[in-house]
Amino acid sequence: MTIFFRKKQEQSPIEVIKEELKKRTSVQKTANLSEEEMKILEQIKQETEVWNKNNVTRTKAYLEFYQQHPEVHWAFLGHMVSRNGGWNMTDLKGEMLSRLLSDKEKQSFFSFLERGNWLIFQDAYPQFLIYRESLKRNRPLFFLFPFLNISVFMEVNWNCFWRKPHPYFLTIALIINEQSYLEKRVIQNQSYKNEVFHKLEFKLQELLSLNHILFPYKKGGATYLKGQTLYHFESLHERILLGKRLYAVLFKNKDVLALTEQWANRHPHTGSRKDYWPAIFNAIHEGLPGEKYQFQLKSCKLRPGGRRIYSPTLENAWENVSHAEAEKGDWFEHVHVLDYFNELEDIIIGEIQDAYCKTLERLELASLAKKAVTIWH
Repeated sequence: MTIFFRKKQEQSPIEVIKEELKKRTSVQKTANLSEEEMKILEQIKQETEVWNKNNVTRTKAYLEFYQQHPEVHWAFLGHMVSRNGGWNMTDLKGEMLSRLLSDKEKQSFFSFLERGNWLIFQDAYPQFLIYRESLKRNRPLFFLFPFLNISVFMEVNWNCFWRKPHPYFLTIALIINEQSYLEKRVIQNQSYKNEVFHKLEFKLQELLSLNHILFPYKKGGATYLKGQTLYHFESLHERILLGKRLYAVLFKNKDVLALTEQWANRHPHTGSRKDYWPAIFNAIHEGLPGEKYQFQLKSCKLRPGGRRIYSPTLENAWENVSHAEAEKGDWFEHVHVLDYFNELEDIIIGEIQDAYCKTLERLELASLAKKAVTIWH
């Protein structure tokens, strides 16, 4: 008997999760819920809806949750990635990209980004709220997940985290879950395939590397950027690996984490890139109507006499969207996804500033010579 218990204790978190998942794959939601449990579910749905209005409210909700529960690392990772989502949305109406895209293309890109941002929030945030309610009651309530269409994969992972908190495994589980959740609902969605992925402008976006994910922080009065670049957005595998690398960039180096948290707490998210680089971007257009665009940037500094680049706030760029209900269904099919729990072998430094500066210059060049875009057609 003692040997059995010792063996149980010595199991790695991955083995425990794998065993639990094998037991649970065929379990359907049953259970008669108590009145209290039904109230909890209703409250969670309402609170999620309140915060899921737009990218700014979602991004704020993630940060506020992380401030209360720093053991849930994904909440801060989600906050920082969601900031990038907002910057990508406002770029579409900003000074440079708006010269390269038609109104219809801007709308298609925005719908794609907004749907993904909305879907992830309405899946991840209820998990956080159930964790919060579990802590209040000092008992796990993760059996409520199926009633919110949250994957059995996450139910098992949260239960393991409850018994033995291991932030790394929960974070990787959330990365796997959110990207897998998006796969059929957005990436494989035929209208996005036609309107976004198969359009030449998406290729142009990849060529210009407009898929840098940036984590700003301040040190000695100067702003620095860490981050990663995603090259194959259509690949689920690549997106999960990117999530793991981004997590390493933020959480492996305690100084970077502390400085990024400090920056995030001091700079509320507006969607404008002015949030992190007010010397280069402004939320107010400084140009004159009909004025011909001039080169402004050199090595991420304004040229002498150059004016700041227009980067609007989300509020001024896009109206709130009413979303169709999320598609039902559990993405989880096989335990092979647990391979992603293995730690990255490479040391991820996350230097991105030079690459991002070069991207801005290339983008400026392309928007200056719109002919460059017509060549692709």
